[in-house]
This record gives sequence, C-alpha cells and structure tokens, in this order.
Amino acid sequence: MKNNRCFFLVSMLVLAGCATVPITGRQQLSFIPQGQLLTLSDQGYREVLSQSTLSGNAAQTAEVVEVGQRIAAAAESFMRDSGMEKEISNYKWEFKLIQDDKTVNAFCMPGGKIVVYTGILPVTQDKNGLATVMSHEVAHAIANHGGERMSQQLVIQAGGMGLSQLMKTKPEQARQILMQVYGAGTQVGVLLPYSRSHESEADRIGLILMARAGYDPKTAVAFWERMSRFGGSTPPEILSTHPANARRIADIRKAIPEAETYYSR
Repeated sequence: MKNNRCFFLVSMLVLAGCATVPITGRQQLSFIPQGQLLTLSDQGYREVLSQSTLSGNAAQTAEVVEVGQRIAAAAESFMRDSGMEKEISNYKWEFKLIQDDKTVNAFCMPGGKIVVYTGILPVTQDKNGLATVMSHEVAHAIANHGGERMSQQLVIQAGGMGLSQLMKTKPEQARQILMQVYGAGTQVGVLLPYSRSHESEADRIGLILMARAGYDPKTAVAFWERMSRFGGSTPPEILSTHPANARRIADIRKAIPEAETYYSR
C-alpha cells in the first residue's frame, strides 16, 4: 500500500509539473516553485562565496562584469520575446570572478548568480570566448535545466517529496541536491551531469544569447575546440559533465546560422 501511494504521488508530480523549454519546445519535468528555488539558490551562492577568494585582478574582473551585463540584457530580451517576461523579476544579476586557477569552470544559479573561475580564462582567451561560456550557463538557467534536474532528484532521492517539505525536514539534503545540480564549486560534492538534451538546448540558446549581446556566435566553435584540447588526457572539470566532442561542435555549427540572424540585427 505504501509503495502504491508513493507511485501515485510521483505520477501526480510528473503530470502536474510539466513545463516547456523556449525555442526547442521540449516538455520538461518541473514542479519546484520559483520562490523556494530562489531562496535555496541564494543560500548556496552565498556559501560558495564565503568559501572562495575573489580575484584581485581588476581588469579581468571588469571584463567578467562587462560581458555578464551584456549577456544578462540579452537574456532578458530573449525572455520577453519568448513569453517569459514575468520571470525577469526573478533575476537579480551578479557576476563574480573567483581566484582558482585549477578550476576550469563557470556556473549560473537561479536568480542570475554567475560565477567564473580564473582557471577557465586561459581557454576563453577573449571576450568572445567568455561570452560563449557565460551565455551557455545563462541558457541553462533560463531554460530551467537546474529546476528540472532538482525535480528529478527530488523524485529519485526524496520519493517525490516537495522542496518546501524537504527544506523543513531535511534542509541539508535539499542544499546538497541544489549544489550538486548546479556544480557550485568543487567543495560541495559531485556535479550531477546534465543530459545531452540539456547540453544541446544550452548550446543553441546560448548562441542566440551571445549573438543578441553583440558577440560573434561563430567564435563559439573555436572556444569548444580549445576546451576539448585543454588539459591533455585529463579533461577540465567543465568537460567532466559537459561533454565536448565532434558531434557537439557539429551541432553548434548547424545552429550558428539561426544565431547569426540575431547577430546581424
């Protein structure tokens, strides 16, 4: 009887928690209220900052902020055009550069909290490369991939328990799930890998965002080629869960003409 009730609960969550990803139109499982997600996200983001050292390089920090602001403006424009205007108020954009030359990574959490690690700067090389990374991570955020992954993990790890109930009864488990989903730093656990569909969506939407922000989407190919070569036999952290391969680069090449229509504007 208990198993039947659990199955019924999970089935109802799946049926009630469907959302649509912009551009691709894919249906996703998402039943976490934005308010709860943003509260937990802000706590996790502040924890990352408290455990990290911000870069003292003023020029690099300014570049991260400049590119981030342009990507954020493009993201808000994208959301308006995608019928997501009401969601813009959920984003309070922040851009931080963390001094960690060994971490080749970046992430964007719900609410527009974007963190770049100095370890990825030798690969980005310039503003176009940085825009490729940041727009890809912002694309994950506005497509609610993290919320989808959290919904999946709540079903798997918490038997379909709602986030609010989990935060009350098991707040540490809720925090760990969020931090794992978003890959917020290296000290908080193993990043749960995005699916191939998530990566393809983030690549495609990210190209549109960087183009709308005024960065040449064709330069994304060069960045992912550099990323695939970086580190030799040991792939950077971002590649351990974000696979970069010939198919991915080929898919990006196919998506460039669509993105260029925004860049030419």
